[in-house]
Amino acid sequence: MDINQAILYAQLVNAAYAIDPIDDTNQAGRALAIGAGYQIVTSIFANDLATDMNPDRGNQRVSIGLILQAAATGDVVIAIRGTEGIQEWIHDAEFLMVPTPFLPGAGHTDDGFTAVYLSMTTDLGSGSTPVTKALPTLTFPRPLTSLTICGHSLGGALATLLALDVAANTPFKNPTVYTYASPRTGGPQFAATYNQVVPNTTRIAGRLDLVPKLPLPPLYEHVLGLYELNSVQLIPPKILVKPDLVCLHILTTYLYLLSLQTAGPLQPLLPQCVP
Repeated sequence: MDINQAILYAQLVNAAYAIDPIDDTNQAGRALAIGAGYQIVTSIFANDLATDMNPDRGNQRVSIGLILQAAATGDVVIAIRGTEGIQEWIHDAEFLMVPTPFLPGAGHTDDGFTAVYLSMTTDLGSGSTPVTKALPTLTFPRPLTSLTICGHSLGGALATLLALDVAANTPFKNPTVYTYASPRTGGPQFAATYNQVVPNTTRIAGRLDLVPKLPLPPLYEHVLGLYELNSVQLIPPKILVKPDLVCLHILTTYLYLLSLQTAGPLQPLLPQCVP
């Protein structure tokens, strides 16, 4: 895995986090000073993740991601953030599956993740065109050279669903995928189908992060491509991140642990996560 590329795409997901979820402004046209520079082509909106603790959350339309293009290379990136609802989802501990809606024979996927995925559009209206159907019609500033899909937490599960949908049902047949702290998205048949159709996947997971360990096998199975991060240094022994459920999961922690493996600048931990 290219660590610097993993950091770059995580920073683009962070840019999606930087937008207030209830901001209904499409960010199209904004320039981001990340890497060599990116331009936002469109925002992505979706219904939030409904949970037993907060079922009405699923009726709220939120800004959940960005479609961007690199100024220098033409690389298109779809970056999808997570949601506060993931913590409630952990506490629910009730996981149900539905047939994969966009690819017959591809097994089953988590019902909550799938509901959010099916609501993803490039404008705010819930009845708008889904991202996969909108993608070939978008106007990009320069010729498209490659497609990378990335996401953190719930966004990692959504990126996994989107990558399979895109590879199976659009002209973009070979997306590159980076996920961070993604939960298991579907069952064994879904994972097997995904691994065959979307082989260029890197699934980055913290060894002590709870979210990537859920939902439990054997009903659910991770896709391939694991790159594991350890928040405990073994030699010499040292705790790198405060052993806290939130601290071990948030994207800034993943960026910190990745940056420790490079000669580049160190990405800082949040102060409350410093051990």
